[in-house]
Amino acid sequence: MTLVRAKKHLGQHFLTDKNIAAKIVDSLRPGDKYHQILEVGPGMGILSDFLLQKPGYDVHLVDIDTESYQFLQKKYPQLGSKLLNADFLEMDFAALFTGPLAIIGNFPYNISSQILFKVLDNRQQVVEVVGMFQKEVAERCSAKPGSKEYGILSVFLQAYYKVEYLFTVKAGVFNPPPKVLSAVIRLTRNEVAELGCDEKLFWQVVKAGFNQRRKTLRNAVSSLINKEKMTDEPLLELRAERLSVADFVSLTNKITAGR
Repeated sequence: MTLVRAKKHLGQHFLTDKNIAAKIVDSLRPGDKYHQILEVGPGMGILSDFLLQKPGYDVHLVDIDTESYQFLQKKYPQLGSKLLNADFLEMDFAALFTGPLAIIGNFPYNISSQILFKVLDNRQQVVEVVGMFQKEVAERCSAKPGSKEYGILSVFLQAYYKVEYLFTVKAGVFNPPPKVLSAVIRLTRNEVAELGCDEKLFWQVVKAGFNQRRKTLRNAVSSLINKEKMTDEPLLELRAERLSVADFVSLTNKITAGR
């Protein structure tokens, strides 16, 4: 079969190292939590080869690239309708999958944040994610409070998932090689069904705090609070990067009570 051309506008960098591919697939830990697995951007199927060898895995592949889709149709005719030529960001998981699923992939770096927010939007169904990201993004996802990498994505993901930085990947194992280092992370859904606060306001507080991260929260979220009723709130004297998820939940509840 003719090999697929990597397309810059799709952010494609095809992994070529089979040992790393196997390591990524082996990082999935289904147990009895799920059996449905969706691979995003399979390209020429280096991860898919290992996924399809796993007993009990109900594997689906989705690629927006028509050339990859046609290549994979020939490579895996047994997949039938489980191979999709579609935009992952537009997928309706509830319509396509019954029950929990995991997502895996060598994700396009140009839409990595959008992929993660898609996961968050479907957090009640997506119970695990194992994926390759730009190292900088992987570090942001797994960063702890107080670090310079800690930000909006860190808080939102860690509110609902355990985030683990698994390993770093050098550029030379891709074709074409990216200009950055890469890393694989694993997200495992935690037990939090609801945060215990006004979640819409929680998102607003986190975004406002980090959008002006050099300011104290009193100044950064001033438009969201009743200043007269929150004169003695110690969390407002800190910068957003100092607050844990639990702190942001607490602050959100205090803002709600003070309105």
